Amino acid sequence: MAASEVPVVVSSSSLKTDTSPVLETAGAVAAMAATPPATAAAAAVAAAARTGSEARISKAALATKLLSLSGVFAVHKPKGPTSAELLNRLKEKLLAEAGMPSPEWSKRKKQTLKIGHGGTLDSAARGVLVVGIGRGTKMLTSMLSGSKRYIAIGELGKATDTLDSTGKVTEEKPYDKITQEDIEGILQKFTGNIMQVPPLYSALKKDGQRLSTLMKRGEVVEAKPARPVTVYSISLQKFQPPFFTLDVECGGGFYIRSLVSDIGKGTELLLPSALKALLVSGMQLSASAAAVKRL
Repeated sequence: MAASEVPVVVSSSSLKTDTSPVLETAGAVAAMAATPPATAAAAAVAAAARTGSEARISKAALATKLLSLSGVFAVHKPKGPTSAELLNRLKEKLLAEAGMPSPEWSKRKKQTLKIGHGGTLDSAARGVLVVGIGRGTKMLTSMLSGSKRYIAIGELGKATDTLDSTGKVTEEKPYDKITQEDIEGILQKFTGNIMQVPPLYSALKKDGQRLSTLMKRGEVVEAKPARPVTVYSISLQKFQPPFFTLDVECGGGFYIRSLVSDIGKGTELLLPSALKALLVSGMQLSASAAAVKRL
């Protein structure tokens, strides 16, 4: 699914104008066909003026309706764009449907469309991205305090600087001696409350700038200290060397890339490993239905 065609709860039909002005304009054209030339010209001018006025009113009404939207909904983030890029595309689409191009809208400082997402997904990941609009943006933090579920494919014997398939390969080792039992035994170490070191290529910030941005500039970046995270469940779904597939349910702030890398390091051969593919397959929202209705 293309990012520009993201399905949202706010449907385009709710932002479309009434069709009555179109019908009235068609009626005016029919009337002109039965009148003398002078009268027809006058009718044409009146119809054009009325249509222009209605268009301005419709545009203002759409803009007002857009600003009044509030809620929380889910969109499908495809592999490729970042969470921020997808959010910008969604915002541009909503503004366009309201007849307000982004450059023009940005000049109106007192009239802004508030929209945000409930957690950054890597560009290589695809799946559920929770989006808040209007007053819904204030609920994202509390609503997303529940768990997230991922289906991840790791690749043994290869390490990259980003800990996933998008990065530069930094190390390679043979993996043929690793068995399914080895991986299953290691997974037990990554269940419950554990400590995890975030990847250097991440949205975490240093001096107001993302670590990933600093890394791309070639600047030296120190790893963030290990922090507590929670893994509610983890299981090996498939083992076909060098690939292994995991089903992981975890809390917020957890990095699947770091998990895959740590699993490789946890083997007796200290194998390098990197994330090959990632699917966000589910998300447990903690807010009640009543809280959503208050929007």
